[in-house]
Amino acid sequence: MVTMTEPQAGLKVPNASPAHTQPKLHDLVTERPNEASQGFDTKSALEIARIINQEDAKVAAAVKKALPEVAQVIDAVARSLRDGGRLIYIGAGSSGRIASLDACECPPYFSTSPQTVQYIMAGGPKALASPVEVNEDSEELGQRDIARRRPTRKDVVIGLSSSGRTPYVVAAVAYARARGAKTACITCNADTPLAQASDIAIIADVGPEVISGSTRMKAATAQKMICNMITTGAMTRLGYVYENLMVNVHMQNSKLVERGIGILMRACAITRERAVEVIKSAGRSVPVALVMLKAGVDKPEAVRRLTHSNGNVRQAIEDNSSEL
Repeated sequence: MVTMTEPQAGLKVPNASPAHTQPKLHDLVTERPNEASQGFDTKSALEIARIINQEDAKVAAAVKKALPEVAQVIDAVARSLRDGGRLIYIGAGSSGRIASLDACECPPYFSTSPQTVQYIMAGGPKALASPVEVNEDSEELGQRDIARRRPTRKDVVIGLSSSGRTPYVVAAVAYARARGAKTACITCNADTPLAQASDIAIIADVGPEVISGSTRMKAATAQKMICNMITTGAMTRLGYVYENLMVNVHMQNSKLVERGIGILMRACAITRERAVEVIKSAGRSVPVALVMLKAGVDKPEAVRRLTHSNGNVRQAIEDNSSEL
């Protein structure tokens, strides 16, 4: 297994998963038969649902064991985004679709730029709806696709692969690491090429799937939970959450307008009428309105504080630089 820690000019990444280290597919935990679902095809609908539910209950416990590594990645992503870097997910198949979902949800939930959290899917965006699974076997395509994003020391690149052996993903992560990016992986098997290619390995051992090898089930659930933790944790560390309120919400439809109004009402203990009034005077910006109310300042001062704090709402509220 080749692991590169220092970027080199003009470096061509060699085979990231040579045959002698590539685990056999049938040896992976996620590929083994699950004793709890023996005779699955003979079960009633209720029995099927119960078996799946009982197995799904194991996912949170598996993720819990990986929390120290998840926390490391949260802090790495927060530092990267604070310094103008990016979070770039890369995956194939179900793992790639989970990555794309998390990336696409960050702009509406945290008002981030689509460039801030990105995804790369083996086979491109068309593979989200129409399987192009053959691409995941190509190391060359993985290197090509990540190279197009030009990863640097400012970026964090996270590879998702339930097996931990997908050539496309392993090669892409190794390429990014060789160019100085901080790298991590989310996988459900230990001692894999992807874990070796990454600075931080998040391993959620969810055990065998109800249907052997169907990693869109427990493995994908674990990956989604971990992606949620990473982006939510990073955005919270950046100050885009105040208390436990999603204050960076963009009020672009009636539901989000109501959410923004409700956030101000709860955070500031004010009436609906007062919340609406302040949101209007703040230019329909919940963070600006919240700083205005909490700090007792006008809109220009609230905007100045938020700019000074790089959007960190709590720091903007507590900013006393104008009093010095």
